[in-house]
Amino acid sequence: MTCYGFIMFGLTALDAAAFGYFVFCWAAYAWIVEIWGGRQRGLTAIISDYRGRWMEEMLVRPNRIVDTQINMTLQQGSSFFASTSLLAVGACLGLMNASDRAVQVVQALSFGQAGTRELWEFKLAGLMVIFVYAFFKFGWAYRLFNYCAILIGATPEGERRTSDAAKAMAERAARMNTIAAAHFNRGQRAYFFALGYLGWFAGPIVFVVATTAVFAVLYRRQFHSDSRSAVM
Repeated sequence: MTCYGFIMFGLTALDAAAFGYFVFCWAAYAWIVEIWGGRQRGLTAIISDYRGRWMEEMLVRPNRIVDTQINMTLQQGSSFFASTSLLAVGACLGLMNASDRAVQVVQALSFGQAGTRELWEFKLAGLMVIFVYAFFKFGWAYRLFNYCAILIGATPEGERRTSDAAKAMAERAARMNTIAAAHFNRGQRAYFFALGYLGWFAGPIVFVVATTAVFAVLYRRQFHSDSRSAVM
């Protein structure tokens, strides 16, 4: 960001550094989970293996109602979060419309550091971008889970369920389900880091602390949690 941008939005060097730290933590955690975590067997990578085992079991089941119900549950979760993302964007727009009043309220708090109206609106715009990103991720995950249901339905049954064509279709369904889950996870990751982003409204120091806390909690749950131990 140029010096003109700092002046225009009322950003200080500390604000810019805190925002840069936030972006770095988000990108670093995404790399840890999606690339490094595959080798270190993080919770997400382990569950991805179970998706493959799920489709292997789907092949030999005489009735696939259970499989379609599980996939439908995953799809409904994506739908819920996509709708919630739109509500969050609407709430941000509402706050944007009442920027003057919101700045006064925050400044009245003992810990409030709302800054100027321009800075407040810049922060809200960033929050909206996060929720718009989450909406697209959840919306695409919903569609991919729908495609997965089609692939499950297209998998041969009966005597043909042990054929090479059936095994190939089950592999496609597992891959589609894993891709859908990856987009869903990215949307949820946006929600989690949005919690850290909220710390910016209380000041850049709180922003850094909140972002670090979110990163630490997510990392622990991914690699050192009871849930990971349960599926190992």
